[in-house]
Amino acid sequence: MTTIRTIPTEPIDGQKPGTSGLRKKTTVFQAHHYLENFIQSIWNGIGGVEGKTLVLGGDGRHFNSQAAQVVMRMAAASGAKKIIVGKRALLSTPAASNLIRKRGADGGIILSASHNPGGPNGDFGVKYNTGNGGPAAEGVTGKIFDATKEIAEFKVTESHDVGLRMLDTVTLGDMEIEIVDPVDDYADLMAQLFDFDAIRALFRSGFRMRFDAMHAVTGPYATRILQEILGAPPGTVINAIPLPDFGEGHPDPNPTWAKTLWDEMMRADGPDFGAASDGDGDRNMVVGRQCYVSPSDSLAVLAANATLVPGYKDGLRGVARSMPTSQAVDRVAEKLGIDCYETPTGWKFFGNLLDAGRATLCGEESFGTGSDHVREKDGLWAVLFWLNILAVKKCSVAELMEAHWAEYGRNYYSRHDYEAVDSDAANALMEHVRGQLAALPGQSFGPLTVTSADEFAYDDPVDGSRSEGQGLRVAFEGGGRLVLRLSGTGTEGATLRVYLEKVETDPDAFGLDPQEALADVIAAAESIAEVRSRTGRDAPDVIT
Repeated sequence: MTTIRTIPTEPIDGQKPGTSGLRKKTTVFQAHHYLENFIQSIWNGIGGVEGKTLVLGGDGRHFNSQAAQVVMRMAAASGAKKIIVGKRALLSTPAASNLIRKRGADGGIILSASHNPGGPNGDFGVKYNTGNGGPAAEGVTGKIFDATKEIAEFKVTESHDVGLRMLDTVTLGDMEIEIVDPVDDYADLMAQLFDFDAIRALFRSGFRMRFDAMHAVTGPYATRILQEILGAPPGTVINAIPLPDFGEGHPDPNPTWAKTLWDEMMRADGPDFGAASDGDGDRNMVVGRQCYVSPSDSLAVLAANATLVPGYKDGLRGVARSMPTSQAVDRVAEKLGIDCYETPTGWKFFGNLLDAGRATLCGEESFGTGSDHVREKDGLWAVLFWLNILAVKKCSVAELMEAHWAEYGRNYYSRHDYEAVDSDAANALMEHVRGQLAALPGQSFGPLTVTSADEFAYDDPVDGSRSEGQGLRVAFEGGGRLVLRLSGTGTEGATLRVYLEKVETDPDAFGLDPQEALADVIAAAESIAEVRSRTGRDAPDVIT
């Protein structure tokens, strides 16, 4: 006989889901009733889980296994019909999205703080995805947050831990639990989209690749697909075993945190192609030998070459990018004669466009790219997309980028991150810039003249919803931009992101270092925002 306990509780402040779920320090989630309160608030906010089927998995970070047990016991106590959970409670975020869609599940719980560090002193996160496979929209997360402020009790089933080390189907009370291989369904989907035979031939030709899984969840996915299915040599995938603390690393695939890969790729005798993915597998960095590809340029290159890939051979219905992402893909969309949508940051804003068939490819400058195959960004998918293009074009990454810039121009682009800034100081800086917006057009900063300045707001063309306060934009003559945002993915202080962009159409100027090419925009940003004096920082913590 299964016992269901109803436990009195009280609201806990600060359980407001951010850009992609609720992220806090691991110790916060481990505190008395913290996780239980939030999970019960998800159930309450979505109208209950009675009779529903949910997908469950995470990136394997510290507390992942324990949290998965809590979710299953609470789902059973509230009448859920079934949980589909990855073996060892592992599922990459795109694989979870695919499972929700493939199995017709009602939604899913993803246990991850994405690219944030893990471990006992690191971060943890919980995200609810809806039946389309994508992150819950603001209307849903708003109801969940409201529920966190009203919660008075939660329900949990008393039971031993469910064994998740073997593929099996078991029961917990009246709820069925199906334990699945986390890679199988995802690998099947990739085989449907990409020309695996062409990529196999590429590897047989001597093409050398390095994929840094950063001791995060994509290790098993990349090992299976790249090495076992596609025939890449052993050792192609490095840091392949998921670890609770990501090997004491920071699982964010950028030149700063994936430095070992970066250094190897920048050597004259480096591999032909390099890539990395993050904690939960939804981000990607792409690097050629001595050639870095910015995420904004990556999105533009995928859009420009999409018809070379079987899954996109009929062309794109449209493309979408987050507002801070460079306008490189806009130039491709214009030439292709397709729509290009500019959305707020947060993958959930792409969901409506993808569901409505208005966009096929979408991307964010924060190393996230994806398409309508799932409703999340997808790191390994982007890497396979690149491999498919290179296999068809039979050129190097550098040659592909040079040809792209020759046709579309180059959008020099960089993001400067100031992490864990005092929240009051960061908000004051934003207010300082906000107060200048009306007066900035017509002003000059060095050789740059401001053409427009505003605070970005988004009117969703599908459901008519409006999202305000989505970042400050300053545009310059010639297509350059400065964008400022406070990020919603950190867990302490504020992360100030400064985005810098310049359009270059002179082929003789395509080979500059981005920081050199953007020097005038960087100077204008300092004049307008006074970042140094207001944050006390002489330089960004991370430059991408």
